[in-house]
Amino acid sequence: MPRSAVAAPARKPIRLYFWPTPNGRKISIMLEECRLSYEVVPIDIRAGAQFAPKFLKVSPNNRIPAIVDPYGPGGKPVSVFESGAILQYLGRKTGQFYPQPERQRIEVEEWLFWQMGGLGPMAGQAHHFRRFAPRKVPYAIKRYTEEVTRLYGVMNKRLRGRDYLAGRYSIADIACWGWVASWRFQGQQLSKFPALKRWFERIEARPAVRRGYALGSDWK
Repeated sequence: MPRSAVAAPARKPIRLYFWPTPNGRKISIMLEECRLSYEVVPIDIRAGAQFAPKFLKVSPNNRIPAIVDPYGPGGKPVSVFESGAILQYLGRKTGQFYPQPERQRIEVEEWLFWQMGGLGPMAGQAHHFRRFAPRKVPYAIKRYTEEVTRLYGVMNKRLRGRDYLAGRYSIADIACWGWVASWRFQGQQLSKFPALKRWFERIEARPAVRRGYALGSDWK
């Protein structure tokens, strides 16, 4: 007689510590693109939840996003903080959107780190001084808005004659798209950057991007 089938235990999902910001949405989009199972732990940064001791064990810089993967290297749990590091980790884990050939990987990493060191910080400052600063600081608004305009110009030039920043769709595109999605709050007009605008709309049309971007949209 055949033996009774025994159901395999359900795999635990990746835990995503998240709030719907450009950095948070990078990871929700990546998880959707990779079709990975995940559960969301909301970290309400408006209420200071990022300073809770429990969260600081996962993200010592008290910033979202962060993840805990119960099946990390060697099959053991691992936590990862910083959005760029998480994108790289998930890319290595799944073999998706982060090519292995060194020359291709260099291109992806150039634009990923360009976002982490330039586009994100400058766009974030433009957004802050334009919308949230307790008082208007014209110098800061002008400085950061103009720098974001310059960075959009860099992307626009790069995207002339190519569909994606590093040849094929990659974690570099996911990282940059999350910030360009807030262009209005940064004092920008996509119509002034035609190649960038085509790239933005091309990525926006991806179903996984729409799902990942929509996460938490009703929380605010």
